[in-house]
Amino acid sequence: MMQLFQASTDALLKPLLTVVGIVERKTTMPILSHVLLKKEGDKMAFVANDMLIQITTHANFGVGDDVEAVTVAARKLQDILRALPAAGQVSANVKDQKMTLQCSGSRFSLQTLPGVDFPLLPEIENWHHHFTMTQSALRRLLNMIHYAMAHQDIRYYLNGMLLVLESGLVRAVSTDGHRLAHAAEEVESVNSEASVIIPRKTVDQMMRLLDDSDAEVQISIADSQIRFRFGDVELISKLVEGKFPDYKRVIPTDYSIHLQINREEFLQNLQRAAILASDDKLKSIKLHFGENLLSISASNLEQEEAKMDLALDYTGAPIDIGFNVSYLLDVLNMAKTDSVVISLKGESNSSVLISLPNNEHFRYVVMPLRI
Repeated sequence: MMQLFQASTDALLKPLLTVVGIVERKTTMPILSHVLLKKEGDKMAFVANDMLIQITTHANFGVGDDVEAVTVAARKLQDILRALPAAGQVSANVKDQKMTLQCSGSRFSLQTLPGVDFPLLPEIENWHHHFTMTQSALRRLLNMIHYAMAHQDIRYYLNGMLLVLESGLVRAVSTDGHRLAHAAEEVESVNSEASVIIPRKTVDQMMRLLDDSDAEVQISIADSQIRFRFGDVELISKLVEGKFPDYKRVIPTDYSIHLQINREEFLQNLQRAAILASDDKLKSIKLHFGENLLSISASNLEQEEAKMDLALDYTGAPIDIGFNVSYLLDVLNMAKTDSVVISLKGESNSSVLISLPNNEHFRYVVMPLRI
């Protein structure tokens, strides 16, 4: 019998929860539902891989010299540890491809698979681009655009985020074909140019793992992979092949009307109107820009109606524009500013630009619906 580790429940849960987020519940390769446990120096490495993303982190509890790498069902291990006392001491032993966990009078026996059989993403030797930014800056960048990524679109390159490196600048762009979000962060360490598409799942995992701190994230880009290293975490992801739409062409510059509106008031009125919006994917509402007034209205197939009026500093010709209300709610929920700026062309069939005061890098373009 080989003792794998002995540690507190909390000390085990922390690294496990870091990697378990990418583990699929159903997979054609049973070993991909497992987490790899292997000795690295005096630490235990926890590794999960779904053939698109690989996350590695480490636990600082001592590990025996004769430990062999093993894999065990990640979700089962997580559920067991969560059910045990938080301060309990857990010991794990492996014998005959079975892992035995013991803690506070409880005993569990789990099937294992050999660690040598666990698939790992190929190691890249030639990383072309390297830069660093703080966790808070990267988290902020992803947060500003993630909601506009497509969901399972047949245009696979839309199911992710465009990351663009320019001298001293990192841009992030996402679009589902109906709206586009663009944001950027000034990053001194960027001294090369690149443009890559990061998968949606990778963006979601990074948002889960990053915290709002000034700790650095080391980012490296190769032809087919991107790597993030921060704290005790390494996340490696494959990149999406394909040509992302030209975001510069999608963001018009010929808007003639610019209106500043209270974000919270606008958000609350949209949420009220959405209650009676048509119950389909479009969730259509109508915005009417009139003399010093913005009217928000919605109706459905049951001929029910909702109408909200907001005071607005507008004196031009009346404009009626239809929108999917979800697209407006997404950006208003993301923004934490007191107000937002809505830019119009004065036509009901033209796109609308939403931007934030004192932020020259954020742009959100929404296509209208026919009303």
